[in-house]
Amino acid sequence: MKFDNCFTSELYSLADEIKRETFEFDKIKNNPYSFVSPSAYDTAWLAMIEDVDTQKPMFQGCLDWILSNQNVVEGIWGSHGDENGDETLTSTLACVVALRKWKTGSLQVRKGKRYIERSTEMIIGKYINPKKKGYCPRWLVLMFTGLLELAQQLGLQFLFSARVNKMINNLFFQRQEILHREKLMDDRYNQRSLLAYLEVLPSTLYTENQEEIIEKLCDFDGSLFQSPSATAAAFMLSGNTKCLAYLQSLVQRCPHGVPQIYPMSEELIKLSMVNIMDNFGLGEFLSEEIDHFLLHIYKSYKTEDVERMPIFSKVDQLHKASLEFRMLRMNGYNVLPKSFCWFLSDEEIRDHLETNIECLFFVMLSIYRATDLIFPEECELEEAREFSRKLLGKRQFIDEQMVPTSHIKHEISTPWMARLKHLDHRMWIEGKDSNAFSVGKASLIRINSDKLTHLAVRNFELRQAVYRSEMDDLMKWVKKSGLKDIGFGREKTTYCYFAASSSTSLPFKSAANIRKLMAKSGILITVADDFFDEEGSVDELKALTKAVLRWEGEELKDHGKIIFQALDNIVKETAETCLKGHGTDITDHLRNIWNETFESWLREANWSKKGHIPSMEEYLRNGMISIAAHTIALPTSCLMESCFPQHKLKPGNYDTITTLLMTITRLLNDLQSYQKEQEQGKINSVLLHMRNHCGFEIEDSIAHIEKIIDSKRKQFMEHVLMDEFNELPKPCKDIHMSLCKVFEMFFNKKNRYDSDMDMVQDIKKALYDPINIPK
Repeated sequence: MKFDNCFTSELYSLADEIKRETFEFDKIKNNPYSFVSPSAYDTAWLAMIEDVDTQKPMFQGCLDWILSNQNVVEGIWGSHGDENGDETLTSTLACVVALRKWKTGSLQVRKGKRYIERSTEMIIGKYINPKKKGYCPRWLVLMFTGLLELAQQLGLQFLFSARVNKMINNLFFQRQEILHREKLMDDRYNQRSLLAYLEVLPSTLYTENQEEIIEKLCDFDGSLFQSPSATAAAFMLSGNTKCLAYLQSLVQRCPHGVPQIYPMSEELIKLSMVNIMDNFGLGEFLSEEIDHFLLHIYKSYKTEDVERMPIFSKVDQLHKASLEFRMLRMNGYNVLPKSFCWFLSDEEIRDHLETNIECLFFVMLSIYRATDLIFPEECELEEAREFSRKLLGKRQFIDEQMVPTSHIKHEISTPWMARLKHLDHRMWIEGKDSNAFSVGKASLIRINSDKLTHLAVRNFELRQAVYRSEMDDLMKWVKKSGLKDIGFGREKTTYCYFAASSSTSLPFKSAANIRKLMAKSGILITVADDFFDEEGSVDELKALTKAVLRWEGEELKDHGKIIFQALDNIVKETAETCLKGHGTDITDHLRNIWNETFESWLREANWSKKGHIPSMEEYLRNGMISIAAHTIALPTSCLMESCFPQHKLKPGNYDTITTLLMTITRLLNDLQSYQKEQEQGKINSVLLHMRNHCGFEIEDSIAHIEKIIDSKRKQFMEHVLMDEFNELPKPCKDIHMSLCKVFEMFFNKKNRYDSDMDMVQDIKKALYDPINIPK
C-alpha cells in the first residue's frame, strides 16, 4: 500500500501546528501554565472576589472566562474527562453562583441551573447503594453543600424533587459528621485537610480559628495549600495582603482560567507534556523538538537539596525527578537512581506517601515506571520498585471515581518489557485520564491535549490501514511460497506480522521492508522448527541441513524443498535490499547465520531421537542459537544501518547485546514450554536444572531460571540504553530491544505463541478495531 499523501500531509501539518504552539519562542519554557487545563471551579471563586473600592469584580478576567467557557448545549462548566459528573456538578454550581453574584450572564445561569436540577439526582444517587453505604466522596459533600448554601443566600432557588431534596438533606448530615469528626487545622501539611476546603465551610469555623489561619497564610506563600479557591475565600474573609499578592500573581500567570493548584512545578508541567507526546506515539513527528528538550533537561540536570524543602515541594521534586530519570535513561543519557531514590531514606516523605496515596497516585506511578529501567547492581531501584508497587497495590484505599486505577492495573499486571509499543500507544490514546498528571482537591489536573489526541488518533488509524495492507501482501507471499499449505505445524502468519508491526519504534515510512522481513523470518522459523521437531524424518532433516550448508536445494523434495526455497527467497530479498540501500553485499553473512541455525535444529533433533542428555552448558550453547532470535535481529539491523559492523555478523563473534538477546529469549521459551517438552521426551534448561539438582522440585528450577533471566535482562537493558557498552548504532539496538519485548510478550506467564486464542484480542486492537476515544 502506498502512503496516502493527503493523509500523511494532514498529519505533518497538524504536527507543525503543535510544534509552533508548544516549542516555538520557547513557549513551553516561558509559560508552561498555558498547557494546563483551567479549573472552572477555582476560576469561579476568584471571579467572586469584590474590589472594595469599586465594588466590582477584582478579577474581571476570571468572570469573563466563565461567561465565555460554558458548554452552551449542555449548560455545564467542567473537565472533559469527568465521566461521573461529580466535578461538572460542583464546577457548574460554582460558576452559576459567581454569575449570580454579579447579576450577569442570565442565559448562562438559566442553562446551568437547568443542568443542576436535571443532573443532581443521577450524580448524587449513584452513591446510594450497599457498596457505597450511602456516602458520597468527602470533597463532593463539602463542595456541593457549601455552594448550595451560598446559592440560596444569593436568592438562587432550585426546583428539586422530593427524592433529590432527601438526598441533599443526607449530604448536609454527612457534612455535619465530617465537621464534627475532623480538625480544621491538620498537624501535617495536607492538601486534603479540612482547611483546604475553607471556601465551602461555615464562616463560623474561620472566625473561631482566625489567628491560626492567618499564621498559616504567612508561613508559606500567602496561599492555603496552593489552592486558588481556598485562598480566594481566605482573602475575602481576612483581606490579608499576602493572600492578595498570591492571587494577583496567579491571575497574571494564568489569565485564561486558573488551575486547581498554584504554583506547580513548571518543570513537571513541561515533562508531563512531553511524556504525553511519547505515550501517544508521536515521537516520529516531534523527535527533533523532544530531543532538544531532553538535552536541555540533561544539561540542567542536578541533584536538589531536598532536606530543607517543605513537604509539598519534596513531593513535586520526587515526581519531577522520577519522570526525568525515566525519560533521560530511555533516551540514552547517563543518569543515576539517586536522583530520585533519595526518598527511600527520608522518613517524612515516605510517611507522607503512605498516608496520602490517593492524592499522590501519579507520583507513585511515576516512581514505579522509572524502575522499569533497572541496570545490574541498582539496589535502590529494586527497593523503590517494591515500595511503589506495594502502595499502588492498595487499590481498596483509593477512590476509583477520582484516581485512574486502570493505569495501575495496566502497569502492574503486564511488565513493561512484555508490552508492545503500538498497543501501549493505543491504551494511552484511549484512556480518558491519559492527559492527567496530578490530583487536585476535586479532580485530576490535566494537560490540554486535544490536538495531541487528534494527531495520535489519525496516526494510529494510518498505521492500522498500512499494517492491514502489508498483512494482505504477506498472506499472498505465504500462500505463494507454499508455507501456508505445507500440511503440518503451526500457522503463525498473523502472529508474526502483529509482533513485527507492533513492537518496533523505527521510522514508520522507512520500516516497511523491515516489518515484512521480520514477519517472513518468524513464519519460516516456526515452520522449519516444527519440521525438525515433529514432521521430518532423520534423513529429511539431514538432507535439508546439508542443502542449507551448501546453499543448494535442487535435490530436495516435498517439505524440505518448500522450506529451502522460502529461505532462499528471504535471504535474496534481504541481501538485495541491503545492497540497493547501503551498497553492501551481506549474502554470505546471512547464509552463515542460517547455516548455524539449521545445524542447531538438527543437533536438537538428534539429541531427542537418541535420548542424549546434554550438559547445561552444551544445551545453552546450542539453544541460544536454535531459538533463532538473532536470525531476525541481525539481518534487520543490516537493513537499518549501513554502518552495522560486518564482523558482528559472524557466528561466534556476535556483539554482547546479541548474545544476551539469544540467551534471554531461549530461557523465556523454556519457562513456558518445559511441560510440553517433558511430555515429548525432550529436554530444556528448566528440566536440566531439576535433573542436575537432586531433591529439587520443578518450582525451584523455575525460580532459578527466572533469576538468570532477571540478571540477563538488566544487563541487556544497560547495553541497549547506554552507548559505552557496544558499537552498535542506536536503530540496531532498538531492533534488539523490540525483538526481546516480542519474546517477553509471547512468553509472559504462559505460552501465548502456541495458543490459538490468547493473542486474538491484541491483534484485533493492533490491526483492525477502530480506536475508541472517550467524549
